[in-house]
Amino acid sequence: MEFPFDINQIFTERISFLDQTLAADRWTARRPDLHANLATVIDELGRASAKAQQLTAAVTSASKLQSQRHQLYLLKDGESSGGRGAVVGFLKVGHKKLFLLDRHGVHVEAEPLCVLDFYIAENLQRHGYGLELFDFMLQHKNEEPGRMAYDRPSPKLLSFLEKHYSLTQNVPQVNNFVVFEDFFFNRAAVQLRKTLPKKPDGEIKPYSLMERGAVRQEQRTPPWPFAPHQSPQRSGSSQCSPPLSVGLSPTRAPHRVSVSSSPGGTRNQSRQSALIEGGRERRSSSLSRPQSGFP
Repeated sequence: MEFPFDINQIFTERISFLDQTLAADRWTARRPDLHANLATVIDELGRASAKAQQLTAAVTSASKLQSQRHQLYLLKDGESSGGRGAVVGFLKVGHKKLFLLDRHGVHVEAEPLCVLDFYIAENLQRHGYGLELFDFMLQHKNEEPGRMAYDRPSPKLLSFLEKHYSLTQNVPQVNNFVVFEDFFFNRAAVQLRKTLPKKPDGEIKPYSLMERGAVRQEQRTPPWPFAPHQSPQRSGSSQCSPPLSVGLSPTRAPHRVSVSSSPGGTRNQSRQSALIEGGRERRSSSLSRPQSGFP
């Protein structure tokens, strides 16, 4: 793919590595004009890849590369276009958190390195450029093709993986990613974790509903001694003390003082009894005495 500017000034290496900084080297970062040309190259490659895969929108662009933690490998031919160079293709990769199914149907959570976009110019395909670019990425990432995931791979990419890396047995997934059987072998426990299926909720028993209501009532009641004082209710069942609730301080029952148990109360009661008996004797004696003063 040719451009109206010098590709060799932007990309000094045959294969350049780009990330969210959009800087192939320090020289490109200091030159605003080169930085703008680099963004133009990425945008054109993204549109060409979307057209080749018959996608409605481009997956790769300069703005998306800046906002996402993805990496892009760009391959150039420095001798084309009269020495100005031409772009051969690119490969974009990045880590994705995926929920996959192994060959036994067990759910697996992993965050592998994924191939997100891969494009070689149509007139330069079947010349070994794609294999050169892919092998460079594997060596740079110290990765194996069978341990990677592939986002919506085209039939050409699947044929490429089968031809060069003998990846034929893929495990069907419910998402757009494709993984092969080698993906589930010899992976670290940190990168691969099986997730247990959620157990369905059982039937709620009547007594559990009462217990849940009591718990909610206790959660709404402030802890002792901040709880408001409640006067005891007079009922037939008030003689029995209510059971203590777990997590709450016991309420203080009103202290009942018996009159007969107090020494002062005994003296008062004896004095009142003596006065009553004296009044009764005076009344009886007055009634039994004969009346006088009548003719």
